[in-house]
Amino acid sequence: MTSGLLAAALVSGTFLAPAAHAVAGTPSAANAYAFTARLDIGDGKRACSGTLVDRGWLLTAAGCFVDNPAEAQQLLPGAPKDATTAVIGRTDTTSTAGQVRTVVELVPRADRDLVLARLAKPVTTIAPAALATAPPTVGETLTGTGFGRTADEWAPIRMHQGRFSVDGADATTVNITGVEGAAVCAGDAGGPVFREQGGTVELVGINSRSWQGGCFGAPEEETRTGAVESRVDDLRTWVADTVAAAPFADYNGDGHRDVAVADPKATVAGVAEAGLVRVVYGNGVAPSEVVQGGPGVGGGPETKDGFGAALASVDFNADGYTDLVVGTPNEDIGTVADAGLVQVVYGSPAGLGKGRAGTGYEQGSGTGALLSAASETKDYLGFSLAAGNTSAGDPYILIGAPGEDLEPSAVDAGNAFYVRGSTSVSINQGKDDIGGEAEAGDQFGYSVAGSPNHLAIGIPNEAIGTVADTGGLQILKHELNANKIPTPVKSLHQDTDGISGGSEANDLFGKALSMTSYRPSGAATNGDSILAVGSPGEGIEIEGVNKAGAGRVVTLRVTAGGAVSELEDIQQERADVTGAAEAGDRFGEQVSVVSTRPRSVGTDTTLLLAVGIPGENEGTAVDSGAVQTFSLLGAPGLTDRWIVPGAAPGLPGVPGAGELLGSSITATGTHLYIGMPNGPGTRGAAHLMPWSNVTGGPVQPVTSYEPGKGGLPAVGKAFGGAIR
Repeated sequence: MTSGLLAAALVSGTFLAPAAHAVAGTPSAANAYAFTARLDIGDGKRACSGTLVDRGWLLTAAGCFVDNPAEAQQLLPGAPKDATTAVIGRTDTTSTAGQVRTVVELVPRADRDLVLARLAKPVTTIAPAALATAPPTVGETLTGTGFGRTADEWAPIRMHQGRFSVDGADATTVNITGVEGAAVCAGDAGGPVFREQGGTVELVGINSRSWQGGCFGAPEEETRTGAVESRVDDLRTWVADTVAAAPFADYNGDGHRDVAVADPKATVAGVAEAGLVRVVYGNGVAPSEVVQGGPGVGGGPETKDGFGAALASVDFNADGYTDLVVGTPNEDIGTVADAGLVQVVYGSPAGLGKGRAGTGYEQGSGTGALLSAASETKDYLGFSLAAGNTSAGDPYILIGAPGEDLEPSAVDAGNAFYVRGSTSVSINQGKDDIGGEAEAGDQFGYSVAGSPNHLAIGIPNEAIGTVADTGGLQILKHELNANKIPTPVKSLHQDTDGISGGSEANDLFGKALSMTSYRPSGAATNGDSILAVGSPGEGIEIEGVNKAGAGRVVTLRVTAGGAVSELEDIQQERADVTGAAEAGDRFGEQVSVVSTRPRSVGTDTTLLLAVGIPGENEGTAVDSGAVQTFSLLGAPGLTDRWIVPGAAPGLPGVPGAGELLGSSITATGTHLYIGMPNGPGTRGAAHLMPWSNVTGGPVQPVTSYEPGKGGLPAVGKAFGGAIR
C-alpha cells in the first residue's frame, strides 16, 4: 500500500443529504467516541473526518485542505482557504447533539499527512482523545471511526466504526487492514484509529490513504481493505507546543506574524495629524497603509483626528483573520469636537481592509449602550482599548471614554463601553456595584485591560478622601450580571487592605494597566489573571528626600473565584533591581504583560512584564527613557533586564534626549514591541525584540521598522505611537 492507494478518494467531494460519510463498519452508538468530528469544507465542496485532541483543536489530514489531495501538495499554514465547519460529538447527523465550531487556523505537519485545526471557540463538553504514548505493534487491533461512505451508503446519517489489524509501521505511517469487512472509505480522511485499554482511548493514527475495497462507489474488482495512517504517538510534544502557544496577529491569514504600527500624527492626503496605520506583513508582502476613507475603513481624514492613537487586535468576526481595532479619540462626530470613534478594520487574504467593510463604534449609533449615549465634546471615545477572547471564545472590545460627562457636576468623570456580540453596555461609577462615585475629573476609562477571564478599568485621577489624583481601578469578570454589565469583582486603590503603599496626591495609580491569564501550579486551566498597575506619579522617598514622580508598578493576582491579592510592589529601589528611583522617571507610565504559553502552568520565563520609564535620563540624555522587563513571578530583582539603545539586549541606536523610550510598549507571545514615536529622527521607529533576549535564552536579532526603510514610505511624525 504505497503510491497505488486511492488518496484522493478518501476526501469526499460531494455532500448529499445530511453531510455525513462513514467508516465502512457498524453504526456507532449514540455519544460513542464523541471526540470524532465531521468536517464540511467549502460549504459542501468537500467532506472529511477529524479528532478532537484539545478543547480548541482538531487533528485531521492535511490532504483535506489542499486543492488536489491526489497530488503531493504542501499545505500552507494559516486560515483555511475554504470556510470549514466542524461538528464534534454528533454520532447521528439528524440530531442536534454535540458542538458546532468554525475552523479558523491550520498548522500543518511537514513530514506527514497531518494538520492541527484550531477552532474559533473551545469545546468544553466533550473529552478530547489522548495521543498514544507507544507505537502500534504488528497484529494489534485498533478501532476506527468516521463519517465516510459505507458499503451501501453514499451519505449515511450515522457515524460508523470498524476494527483494523496493524500490518506494520515506519517512522511516520502505520499500515492497517480492515477486519470483518471494515474499510476506510471516502469521507474518512482525517478520522481517527485508536486503541482501547482499560476503558481509556489512545489515538494512534489519522486516516490518510486507502484502497477502499468494498466502499460504496469503489470499483467492484477492488477487494483490498488496507489503508495508511499517519502516526501520532510520537507527536505529543508538537501538539502540546502548538496548542499552548500564545496567539499572534495574522492580518492576512497566512500563518506568519504581521505587525501594525500607528503614526497618529501622520499627515494624510495633506491633512495634518489625521493619523494612519502601516501594516508590515510577515511573508514578504509589501507593507500596506490603513487610513480613514481608505479600503475597508469608514470616514475620512480630518485635522488632528489622531487615527491610531490606540490599537488592539482580535479576530472579531471569527473568520481566521486577525482584525485591527483602531481608536481615534479626537474624531469629530458631526459638529461635536473630539467626541471620538473606534473602528474595526477586518483582516482578509489580501490583508487589512481588503475584504469586508469595517465596523464603526460611536456614541449615538449602533446598538445597546452606544446607541443610547450621545457624542459630546471631548469624550475621547477610543482613548484606550483592550480586545481579546473570553475563556468561552467570544471576542470582545473594551473601549475607554475618559472625557465622558456623566452629569452636569461630573465633567470628565469618564465611562467605558464593553462590546460583545451584537450589542454594547456601558460601565461607569454611576452603576450599581461599581466602586466609588462619578466625580468631576476622575477619568474613569483612561486605561483599560482584559484577559480571557477578567477586565480592568483605570481611574487615575480618582480622589481618595480629600487626596486628589491618587487613582484607583475597577476589576470585573466577563459574565454579565443582573444589571447586564460585566460582573464587578473588586474596586481598589492604594488604601485598600492588602495593597502596599498609600494614597498620595498625583500618584495616578491605574494610569496604565495590562492583564494576562494565569494558570497556577496544580490548576487545570488558566482561569486566574495577573494585572499590572502603573502608578507613574508615585513619589519614592530616599534618605528622607521624596523623589516625586519616580513611579512604581503593583502586580495583582485575580483568581477565578474573584479573590484579589498583591503579588509584588515593583520599583527601582527594590533589592537588586537595576537603576535608581529619580524624580520624574515616570516608572510605570506604560505597562504590558503577557503569558507566552497561556494554557500551560505559568513560570518565571513565561509570565513577563515590560515597564516603560519615559522620564529616565540615560547619561546626559535627558528624558531619553528606558524599558525594564521583569518576570511576573518571584522577586523583581531576580529577573529584571534594562533596555536602552545600544545595550546588551540588542535595541539599536544610542540614547537621545527627549526620545521618551517606554512611552509605547506591547508584550506579545514571542516579542516585546517597542515604539519610539519621539525619535530617533523626526519620524519615529518601532522595534521587535525577541523575549529570549531578556529571559536568558539565545540573543536573536531585533527587527526594526523605520519610515524610509524596508519598503515603508519616508514620511511620518510619530511612527511607533502604538503597535499591534
